[in-house]
Amino acid sequence: MQMQKEVHLTGSDLTQMVQLRPQDVGKYAIVPGPRDRLEVLLKKIENPVKNFSFMEYTMYTGTFSGIKVTAINGGRFSTDTSITTEVMCNAKIPNIIRIGTCGALDENIKVGDIVVVDKVIRGDGVTPYYVDKNFQTVADKKITDTLCEVAKGMGLNVHRGTTWTTDALLRETREIVEAKRKEGAIAVDMVSSTLITIAQTYNIKAGSILAVSDNVITGEMGFMNPLYYMAESNLITIALETVKKLEGK
Repeated sequence: MQMQKEVHLTGSDLTQMVQLRPQDVGKYAIVPGPRDRLEVLLKKIENPVKNFSFMEYTMYTGTFSGIKVTAINGGRFSTDTSITTEVMCNAKIPNIIRIGTCGALDENIKVGDIVVVDKVIRGDGVTPYYVDKNFQTVADKKITDTLCEVAKGMGLNVHRGTTWTTDALLRETREIVEAKRKEGAIAVDMVSSTLITIAQTYNIKAGSILAVSDNVITGEMGFMNPLYYMAESNLITIALETVKKLEGK
């Protein structure tokens, strides 16, 4: 017996399952990974209303400076990110901004610095099911330009360029890392490829801005460094101010 449906469960199915409609969400979605970062973001959004809670993912929509904004903890890895990104895209949110973390692939990029993603080298296991190997995963230029402008305006150390997304955190060997550096990668994360690629397949604008938590080249670990926590907090401010600027406010 063959499958009765062409695809077992689609993004549209999921969106209907959580009873999410385009009129329920904002023009912009800001997408942290973990729940605790979402809770900090929600303190800056006025009158957030819960759209849904499904498994460990929760979406709220409120306003910021009169602009309707949606916030969701979008996942830490490519697999869970694919689920939440499908929901956002099927709800027809026009603009998605990922705020996450990364490891630097350049000794001159420090813990607590900011990386804005231009394009992504896809090393995740999800996107090969969406696009072929020659597909170019590229962040929306207007969102990216604005993220950079806002971050630099705050006096932060900002780096812009190509990142590499991997699913194999514990297999970042010297050989693999050096190969990705030769391809132009300045940082590595576990989300940007999946979020931006899926958004592109739906013609949704998406960007990604990352706080540097560690340096793969020097071996520095900054997860307990106050500069890293300050950078995480700055990401929320940057994303919200980017929304304002994109709206001409």
